[in-house]
Amino acid sequence: MATNTKQTSNSVGSLAGKTLQSSNASQVQKSLAGSALAQSGSGKQTGAGMEAKASKALHSSNTTTQKLAGSVVSQSNRKR
Repeated sequence: MATNTKQTSNSVGSLAGKTLQSSNASQVQKSLAGSALAQSGSGKQTGAGMEAKASKALHSSNTTTQKLAGSVVSQSNRKR
């Protein structure tokens, strides 16, 4: 399995933290934010299910959703 060594950036990590604390954030946004934070400072990669959710979220008109989804997708397994 090819390993992806990318990690969540500080700016996306901050956005993810704010998203998790927001009462206005959707469940999809909170899910993406949790995944992004879990990968911050670790060698974890995005799982297949989260990768599929993030791929769909990239088509959202909401920029927060797009940023979080982009980060999550970029940290997925390169062979998938």
